[in-house]
Amino acid sequence: MRFGEYLKNKQPLVYRTFEHAIVNKRIAHAYLLCGEAGTPLLETAIFMAKTLVCDHPNPLACEECRSCGRIEHGSHLDFHVLGATESGIKKEEVENVVEDFSKTPAESKGIMIYVIHLVETMSVEAINSLLKFLEEPPAHTFAILTTQNEAKVLPTIISRCQCMRMLLSPRTEVIEEAVKEGVERKDAELISYFSNSVPLIVEESKSEEYLNAKESFLDALDALSRSKSEAVYMFERDIISKIDKKAKVRYFLDMLSIAFKDLVAINQNQEPLLTSYVTLIEPLKKWQHLEESLLEIMKTRNLLDLNINTTLLLEHLVNYITKEFIL
Repeated sequence: MRFGEYLKNKQPLVYRTFEHAIVNKRIAHAYLLCGEAGTPLLETAIFMAKTLVCDHPNPLACEECRSCGRIEHGSHLDFHVLGATESGIKKEEVENVVEDFSKTPAESKGIMIYVIHLVETMSVEAINSLLKFLEEPPAHTFAILTTQNEAKVLPTIISRCQCMRMLLSPRTEVIEEAVKEGVERKDAELISYFSNSVPLIVEESKSEEYLNAKESFLDALDALSRSKSEAVYMFERDIISKIDKKAKVRYFLDMLSIAFKDLVAINQNQEPLLTSYVTLIEPLKKWQHLEESLLEIMKTRNLLDLNINTTLLLEHLVNYITKEFIL
């Protein structure tokens, strides 16, 4: 399934709003895509950018032409994305875009596009650098902003944009559709916690980042079901070395967090989220103080953004959650 088909079928309001603007040549100079975590905000912004430069729009992006491909791979000279990395959005990045877009377009179509993903993460200085440019952009310049928390976006930014809201599809529906697309049910179930888009679940199920994090997650469940010494040994020997990048650590901790939420749910006679993993998770329900372990996992996850050494964080975590909770 192409991403345009996903939008048309699952996000019809966004699709039709943008389609109407393209057909009637009434494209706003700035859009703000709003949606909960899991909605494909960045992917939608990139699809919109493809449409604006597409060689064969019908009426939105064909997703096959050279221009669409260059947007997809980030090689289009008049297209910039801010906020897609872990470091957030700095003033200097915004100033560089403003400077570049104040010049003559490098591409023959003369259209310049910038995306700011998760605009709520911008520093105050970055916002101040953006506001005037957002309100008075050069001709044929378009901004596409995204947010997972509209309440944290300044009213002065919202007032300068046309807002479009994306909705979450029912998780069970997303899982079933992903399975039909060839994704293993266990993978579909796990990834659907992070992504609400079937095309993205299909893509993510093959990514090295996901596969490494999942392998470490399964190793952790196995080790934690044994003994404290085995769990600590497994973490130090295998798990920590496999998740050697911050993005993988974040993924791993999110998976571990879901598992512990399920353990709490099972002990309260509630339905777990990861139904395909129940047999792997249940041996841990004998633990006492599961809630405290879950809070420590979530705390460790939040500390990743403070540039603390990830090895030290993971070593602390395994020592904490095995300190007195494994029988």
